[in-house]
Amino acid sequence: MFSKIKTCATTKEIWEKLIQIFEGNDDTKENKLTVTQQKYESIKMKDGETMAEFDERFSAVVIELTSLGKEYNNWELALKVMRALPREWDVKTMAMRESKDLNKLELHDLFANLKAYDLR
Repeated sequence: MFSKIKTCATTKEIWEKLIQIFEGNDDTKENKLTVTQQKYESIKMKDGETMAEFDERFSAVVIELTSLGKEYNNWELALKVMRALPREWDVKTMAMRESKDLNKLELHDLFANLKAYDLR
């Protein structure tokens, strides 16, 4: 790593070089965003996956999207999670849609609610 920045004269040059090394150029960022959005759009809870595991996997994709400049509001995230669940969750997700304000429901609260239901 040092060999890549040792020729930089200022801290600004070092910082810009490090960003380029770790984040890539604009084309690289655009490609990462496209791939990550495809992951987000196609995500589904897997057979045998626990709600905690799905939470971890889904949250990782959302964090990656945020780091690439793409953000979703609470309502969009909640609906995406609910649509990604298996059919046996339909009754719970329907009840949540009717009883909760999805615009105000934070992702961690949604998963906490789903995990509590899963334990029952």
